[in-house]
Amino acid sequence: MPEETTRIAAGVDVGTECVKAVVAADDGRALGRAVLPTRGYFQTCAYEALAAALDDAQRHEEELEGVGATGFAATCVPKATRTVTESACHALGAFQQVRHAMTLVSIGGRDPHVITVDGEGRRVRVRGVRRCAAGIGSFLMFTARHLDVSATRLQELASAAGEHPARVSSYCSVFSASEVLERLREGATREEVALGCMHSIAERILEIGGFEDPVMICGGVAEYFPGVLQAFASLSGLTVRPVAEPIFTAALGAALKVFRQPEAADDSAVALAHA
Repeated sequence: MPEETTRIAAGVDVGTECVKAVVAADDGRALGRAVLPTRGYFQTCAYEALAAALDDAQRHEEELEGVGATGFAATCVPKATRTVTESACHALGAFQQVRHAMTLVSIGGRDPHVITVDGEGRRVRVRGVRRCAAGIGSFLMFTARHLDVSATRLQELASAAGEHPARVSSYCSVFSASEVLERLREGATREEVALGCMHSIAERILEIGGFEDPVMICGGVAEYFPGVLQAFASLSGLTVRPVAEPIFTAALGAALKVFRQPEAADDSAVALAHA
């Protein structure tokens, strides 16, 4: 039975590819988790993810002190008591896992960000890719469709390519998708194209700059496509590690924000530098 003195809150991260929910205690422990593919109405997905996380935690909605919302469709979270920017949630969620300052790279379905996190879990600076290089999740889905595999099997294909990635540019998501078709027409194997896409994403991240050790990675791409992390580490020469359960980082941070006093720099948009 849970202790009566434990305060709990939920965080819901509504992304373009997945909706993640976490039920957390005020000491930072994740008590329940859920992830669902984004489809149909965002409100329905958010509600289902929250209900599933509560079920996993064996807790009830009435017990929640609040619901923190973040992500692309944060405004679509039913009964949200607080809405927080993704970068602030990623920063706090990652800090809860590692407990030290870091350079945090968030790689989700849309655009990657490089977040400087201080020793108290607050974001200090955020840098993102140029707009035309965004849409990582859509790019991976496009690639999977043309390689005739599910998106989660891209990693398996890439792992079989050895050291021979097909050349796929990193400058623009539209151009990159076009080059996937070009490489296939030229006779590149599916494995080489899959690995080339991992390198393409790693190059987009590397172009952002602003990296200082230690470098931690969070987000759905880190969860499902570790080849991107391997490619980034190889290209950058940096030591790169994923946080624990990287797909839930922002949802955890959103839940923990419920227990914190609002901070203007965290709950509002900040200037975002683009590479």
